[in-house]
Amino acid sequence: AATDGEVTFAADLYVLRPSEPGRGNGTLLLEVPNRGGKAQVWFFDRGAGRSLDPRTVEDFGDALLLRRGFTLAWLGWQWDVPEREGVLRLYPARARGLEGLVRADHVFDRRERVLALGDRNHAAYPVADPADRRNRLTVRDTRLGQRIEIPRSEWRFARLEKGGGVIPDPRSIYLEAGFEPGRIYEAVYVAEDPAVVGLGLAATRDLVSYLKYAGEEIRVDRALGFGISQSGRFLRHLIYQGFNRDEEGRRVFDGIWSHVAGGGRGSFNHRFGQASRDAHSFSAFFFPTDIFPFSGADQLDPVSGIEDGLFGRLDVEDPPKVFFTNSGYEYWGRAASLIHTDIAGRRDLFLEPYTRIWGFAGMQHYTDTFPPRASGTRYEANPSIVQWGMRALLVALEEWVTTGQEPPPSRFARIENGELVGPDDLAFPSVPEVTAPGSAHVAYRVDYGPRFRDQGIVDRQPPTIGAVFPTLVPQVGADGNEIGGLRMPEIAVPVASYTPWNYRSEETGSGGELAGFRGSFFPFQRTDDERRTTGDSRPSLEALYGSRAEYIVQYTDAALELIEEGFLLTEDLPEIIEYGKRLWDLVAR
Repeated sequence: AATDGEVTFAADLYVLRPSEPGRGNGTLLLEVPNRGGKAQVWFFDRGAGRSLDPRTVEDFGDALLLRRGFTLAWLGWQWDVPEREGVLRLYPARARGLEGLVRADHVFDRRERVLALGDRNHAAYPVADPADRRNRLTVRDTRLGQRIEIPRSEWRFARLEKGGGVIPDPRSIYLEAGFEPGRIYEAVYVAEDPAVVGLGLAATRDLVSYLKYAGEEIRVDRALGFGISQSGRFLRHLIYQGFNRDEEGRRVFDGIWSHVAGGGRGSFNHRFGQASRDAHSFSAFFFPTDIFPFSGADQLDPVSGIEDGLFGRLDVEDPPKVFFTNSGYEYWGRAASLIHTDIAGRRDLFLEPYTRIWGFAGMQHYTDTFPPRASGTRYEANPSIVQWGMRALLVALEEWVTTGQEPPPSRFARIENGELVGPDDLAFPSVPEVTAPGSAHVAYRVDYGPRFRDQGIVDRQPPTIGAVFPTLVPQVGADGNEIGGLRMPEIAVPVASYTPWNYRSEETGSGGELAGFRGSFFPFQRTDDERRTTGDSRPSLEALYGSRAEYIVQYTDAALELIEEGFLLTEDLPEIIEYGKRLWDLVAR
């Protein structure tokens, strides 16, 4: 709503604070919710449940967050989150009377007849007029392939009822012939009354500012912002657009941690923005995610002539402490190399003293199930665990902000060390029935129209695709594991090749395309005889370790070294070693 020139809006808020103020550490840990959820409790608390309303002892596992005295908070910032109980959302003002083009795309895994205009069950902008001649539906077979328009007589804005009937629906498209798996379908249509999506950034800024500087019932001395994937990109966007200063010019977050965001930002502050949309090698194509600038430091784009950097609006005299953490997947699927290389992909960049970057070698976008299994992918997924390292880094960030004690130095794959290469230079070993990819997700210079950069208005749907920003990937050794970055014990002392890439399964109709989010797990052969028989060029378990006991010794030594360096917590050592034993037993059985 708007009254007297002011805009009003609302957002869901969830806060957990120490019941006795004296037991708190004075630090707010605000997680920016990923699609309305709550992840930081199960992410940082070992053995915690995944409750959207954490209240019980079981919900908090080993209760690391509570033991350290954090005030925990979550604030709804996204207007289009799915309709399900427990999620946090923004209730934004609307820009009434405005219209514009909205785009939706999807790649189906099996034949369907309905295309939901919202992304992954998220809310969609309804079509303003189903009969508008500007509404279009196209299909193509590759990312840059020729769009073929589907005649208007063959589709309509409608959906299927449970009984099978077709009824009008302004948020869905019905295609009688059906959408074929593995092809890219894209709808462009006219909508009106857009949500003011940038209010999510303002709400986050204003809440943290209030709790730090004016809070009464809840008051904190300092604030950390944490986000995973989508919400990590949100925090990169918040930094870039200057929302880490409140309306009185005071610093908002004292520490900002963006996890598995790669080089991206997102649709978080433009007209008809869909905050749910992201970017992958073969889904969510050309939305404003992987867009210049990528690095903290200013760079000149020679193609556009624009000079800019992610940190351009930070107060360099009083900056927040900034952590960027990525898995190997973000290099293959999220253009992560661009956050620490020049945009030509030729040299490593200098990092600001208030920044740390860690690349978790060989890991996929999130921790998957154990034992590993294939799920919509060609190969078994990657079972490596990132949380142990993240727990230690959380302690490091808190201490850096609170006492000034510096965290461990950055550790990521670098060009100068031969650890970061073009995808076609990947020296992946010979593994039976395994084909390594020769290309990765590419960030393009995308033209959304003349008003996008300065006004946040997209005039061109679909956008025009220009030159690429070269992206690099971590190099691997003879065992198929990444040689650079932060190597957790299972990567440093491996029983398998852990890759951050996988392929979509053949059943999806696009089996040659890289899968979203998931990596792969390729166990070593047990003996040299098996290795020679199968043609596997990697060393065998027998050659590497000789015995289970020797493997456990080396694995434990690797964990102890990471504890000494500040990348693991001593209290996690028993479980880390137990996990190593499970890996050996899985592969050596």
